[in-house]
Amino acid sequence: MLDPTLSRWLDEHAEGLDLGHTDPQSVLPQLAAAGLFAIGVPEERGGSGGTVLDAIDAIADVAGHSLTAAFVFWGQRAFIEYLLQSPNRELGDLLLGELLDGSLAGATGLSNAMKFLSGIESLQVNATPTGDGWSLDGRLHWVTNLRKGRFVVAAAIEREGAAPLVAAIPSDRAGLTRSDDLQLLGLQSSNTAALDFAAVELPRAWLLHEDARHYLPRVRPAFLGLQCAMTIGLTRKALESVREHLSDRRSVLREEEQRLADELDEQVARLREGLLDSAFLTEPARLFRIRIGLAEAAAAAVQLELQASGGKAYLTEHGAAFARRWRESAFVPIVTPSLVQLRAELQKQAKA
Repeated sequence: MLDPTLSRWLDEHAEGLDLGHTDPQSVLPQLAAAGLFAIGVPEERGGSGGTVLDAIDAIADVAGHSLTAAFVFWGQRAFIEYLLQSPNRELGDLLLGELLDGSLAGATGLSNAMKFLSGIESLQVNATPTGDGWSLDGRLHWVTNLRKGRFVVAAAIEREGAAPLVAAIPSDRAGLTRSDDLQLLGLQSSNTAALDFAAVELPRAWLLHEDARHYLPRVRPAFLGLQCAMTIGLTRKALESVREHLSDRRSVLREEEQRLADELDEQVARLREGLLDSAFLTEPARLFRIRIGLAEAAAAAVQLELQASGGKAYLTEHGAAFARRWRESAFVPIVTPSLVQLRAELQKQAKA
């Protein structure tokens, strides 16, 4: 259950966050004030305890009000998870406090890395060894939660003659340049931009892991699980709206609403089970199928909301929330890893 103050703020600003009319810098402080970033973080690391499942529930709750805010939440919480699973305890001790209180933005720049892990594309940042670390060159084309002023971004980095590494790069490093915000169809107040690296000097102290091929499969279940939470929250909200419109219990849409609700509950149960028993570490295809199933459920739920609302949904005066969810649902299939990429990976595994 979200803090009522945060729920009201999200409802009041959901449209502005989606269209870019609300200041993107306001999102992190609102989420942090409600204590959301501490959920699922061990108390001895400054958090409020619980597991990543609790963080998934919290992101889903936020997504029911605003997918933009949930997108920012996902980026921040995923970066926190990278630190929790990194052997570099000192780096976590340095950064976690400011990440939990929202004064520092954590950007999960590992979308390219997850595609690299599946053989879809090569890494886009390269490292040249220096005395106490590396010099970085390259570009990350799409990164969320690059809060203007101060952020830290995670990236998987290619290096010649050695395994790719994973590092955190703070925004104040010389040679690191943030682009203007990308002009998106929606989710515009999410601080989504590109990053250019030009001889960025990075000390070894900022290393998350020496071997991306070992580290990325370990963090992928949390990365995707937290990402799935956005879709879960959006789908629940769309189905809630359907139920509000179906005042007649005999409505022809009632059966379809119940079917989608049951399917959503089943997918969520599978997600929780796979994360609890760590099955996704050795069977990532199970997680990929859940991600695909949830995306399909979101599309179907928003389509059903349109049918249940009728012509009212197409009137600006009445249909603004539906139109926002329609735009939000269009993002679900393309967020990395996209449904096309996941299906390609499943097909490749099936052939193997």
